[in-house]
Amino acid sequence: MKLYSYFRSSASYRVRIALALKELPFQYEAVHLLKDGGQQLSQAYRRVNPDGIVPALEDRPEVLTQSLAIIEYLDEMYPDPPLLPGDPIDRAYVRSVALQVACEIHPVDNLRVLQYLKKNFGISDEQKSQWYRHWIDVGFGSLEVRLKAERRVGNFAFGDAPTLADICLVPQVWNARRFDIPLDSYPTIKRIADNAIDLKAFRQAEPSGQPDAEG
Repeated sequence: MKLYSYFRSSASYRVRIALALKELPFQYEAVHLLKDGGQQLSQAYRRVNPDGIVPALEDRPEVLTQSLAIIEYLDEMYPDPPLLPGDPIDRAYVRSVALQVACEIHPVDNLRVLQYLKKNFGISDEQKSQWYRHWIDVGFGSLEVRLKAERRVGNFAFGDAPTLADICLVPQVWNARRFDIPLDSYPTIKRIADNAIDLKAFRQAEPSGQPDAEG
């Protein structure tokens, strides 16, 4: 398998966690989202993924895109350890938490949006940070309320083993910390993320440990 990844990409980070949890070997192919005008926009990479985004997972002869689809593929092909519960209601809950992060929080704060705001509306770096913090606070605020009241929450978002929900949550928490966003108001989110980072697989997938990592 070959993973096309950028070390700071939240979506790539999710797939790296899943691969690490499954202990699956893979070749790391760096796609720098800022160098050369964005290597993800090059013709060479567009032949891999016409959308011009990361990650993409090559598992010959197929190339898979979209992080959650890739992770569910890995979970179906390599079911141990499982990343989704067996019960349909519990699976829906885990997917719902994952999608709340991946579809409601992450998209408005991703690189393409921030670059568009800066290029087309001339926002400053401080305004960009304010935008990022606002949407993290909006998303984490509602998610914290939900997780705090959820009977399924244990050491992780579902019970005491990591699932798809934690795989999506941890990269978003990492980004929040990167932007110096305090997490004191989100103790449940912080606790779950800290428990996950204690696991070798989550540490192995961290951006700072990737081949293309920068200071």
